[in-house]
Amino acid sequence: MEWKTEKLVSELFYSWSGERPWEVQPLPPSGSQRKYFRMKRGNISVIGAFNPDKRENRAFTELTALFSSMGLPVPELLAKDLESHCYIVSDLGDTTLFSLLPHGDDTAEFSGEIMGHYKRAIELLPSFQVDAAPRVDFSICYPRHSFDRQSMMWDLNYFKYYYLKVSGVPFDEQLLEDDFNRLVNRLLELDSEYFMYRDFQSRNIMITPGGPFFIDYQGGRKGPLGYDAASLIFDAKANIPFHQREEMLEYYIDCLGKKIKLNRQDFRDSFYDLAVMRIVQALGTYGFRGGVEKKPLFLQSIPFALKNIAWLGDNGHLPPYTPYLSGILRELAAKKAGEILPTPDDGLTVRICSFSYRKGIPADNSGNGGGFVFDCRALPNPGREERYRALTGLDGEVIDLLSADSSVEAFLEAAASMVYSTTEKYTERGFTSLAVCFGCTGGQHRSVYCSEELARRLKEKYDVNVVIQHFERENWPKPKQA
Repeated sequence: MEWKTEKLVSELFYSWSGERPWEVQPLPPSGSQRKYFRMKRGNISVIGAFNPDKRENRAFTELTALFSSMGLPVPELLAKDLESHCYIVSDLGDTTLFSLLPHGDDTAEFSGEIMGHYKRAIELLPSFQVDAAPRVDFSICYPRHSFDRQSMMWDLNYFKYYYLKVSGVPFDEQLLEDDFNRLVNRLLELDSEYFMYRDFQSRNIMITPGGPFFIDYQGGRKGPLGYDAASLIFDAKANIPFHQREEMLEYYIDCLGKKIKLNRQDFRDSFYDLAVMRIVQALGTYGFRGGVEKKPLFLQSIPFALKNIAWLGDNGHLPPYTPYLSGILRELAAKKAGEILPTPDDGLTVRICSFSYRKGIPADNSGNGGGFVFDCRALPNPGREERYRALTGLDGEVIDLLSADSSVEAFLEAAASMVYSTTEKYTERGFTSLAVCFGCTGGQHRSVYCSEELARRLKEKYDVNVVIQHFERENWPKPKQA
């Protein structure tokens, strides 16, 4: 199927530019049916999208045209063919706000630079919500024109059926339904004449030299103001330190107050109700993608979402008028994630090694018995020159030599393309191990360089674990003593 979608976006590139792309590279999969490709020709680089949902495509392309006309920082819509389910937008690069965060450290305070990115995004959010709202044709919004009762109940039932029921958490159906209705009734009292971005979170904020740009607003609709701020501030895996979340909320209220009149305390109260709605919706997504579709990366977000619920409960922000729902949320927050849904593994681990063909191809000890073996012996061999013989593929002189050689780059790009495709498929299917081996004559120069370079590119491109092993390291020449 992927080659068909690639062909369609390539044809649209040709219709737009009059030339064929030289390179069409699939981008990492998202949680939707949309498929993205980076297409290049010369100094042109664009993003082609294929999405079988025509109504969603219409929403995205029309909202993009509107936001662009207002000077808002969104990708430029370059071409579209909605009958073929394709469109092309400008390439904003690969750096998301999420990619810049200090992942893996619960105590890490966000730097001034990261907080600056967040505050600039927060400054721009009211321009989408308030300024654009009178000009949005909400009839094109999909799947609902507004965050109305039906839209909210979809989210709440998603949580019920794909988190609570999938995980086996016991609950009283009627009591839960009653509290769902109480929460919805309270949220329907809010002023909802604004544009609600719907998925305003760190993965959808691209950091460019020109400042933040925004993507993935195709689910936008009419709704209340606080939902988008809650989506950003309680973005689960971003794991924002809680005192800095409070700083972000106050800054958002300041920015909003420059455009509309609002009561700060009333807004805070409704903000936390919307935060509960957003977290519950996210848990439903994690349960479906992780528990039903068996995609472990989604399960990894659950502990962070439960941590958010625990903080809301500890600080008196769970709704008092939904005692049964709030009680279930407290119960969930008190459990370990693995007690509710299976503990996620660490996702996909790509094991990259260098070896010497004199010793033979290394065995795959992961138990999968698969992967790639690439033969580097056709590449230029630095070991033939005296000045490089005591060096390895980790040394700067060898790196400079090989990285400047076009045949080495072509070899790496071809190898990387195959590994990228398999990485994406393995991630989608929940596989946990992929082996990639580079071999050369001595396992010292070419294979080492290629292993390190592929590892670097994989780490930049995918959220996977990368482990490197150089089998001949013990046999490398010892550095000369000074």
